[in-house]
Amino acid sequence: MEQGDFQELVRLHRDRVFSFALYSLKNREDAEDVTQEVLIRLWNHWRRLEGDHLKAWLMKVTRNLCCDTSRRRTTRGRVEGFDGGDVAVEIAESPAADPEQTTEAADFRRRLTAAIKSLPEPQKSIVVLREVQGLTYDEIAAIVDRPLNTVKVYLHRGRKLLRDALREEVAYAQAS
Repeated sequence: MEQGDFQELVRLHRDRVFSFALYSLKNREDAEDVTQEVLIRLWNHWRRLEGDHLKAWLMKVTRNLCCDTSRRRTTRGRVEGFDGGDVAVEIAESPAADPEQTTEAADFRRRLTAAIKSLPEPQKSIVVLREVQGLTYDEIAAIVDRPLNTVKVYLHRGRKLLRDALREEVAYAQAS
């Protein structure tokens, strides 16, 4: 492989790494730092990684660096907000959608992003890896270093928590 191959790997995977880091850390600067560190580690290892295992390796490194960053941030007592503006669950919108539909879709994205943010670990990581990143169960199991059935259980619980959180918010909004 040559330098161009590495640049292609970066182009293919940097957004996935960044979005996962942003969901995990809820802070743009920390997510950018983690993404940079992941890409540095990719540079050091890319010739030894096989295509099938590359995505799982990248996400596992990203998750581990996010955990380390969160731990350091907690130790320092620094908690920062999550703007959620750059990376949110995408909902298909018709270019001809009326303003009310566009507003409702934006409101739903905001509620869904907040609900994902509120999930406990490891459900949050697993839901983001599956529903946002689109990874397979096997890839997720390798990333979070858990058995496949455990991943499925955590995903089921995470989805249930999301449904419950969104149901409560919709009920509250309708009551208002």
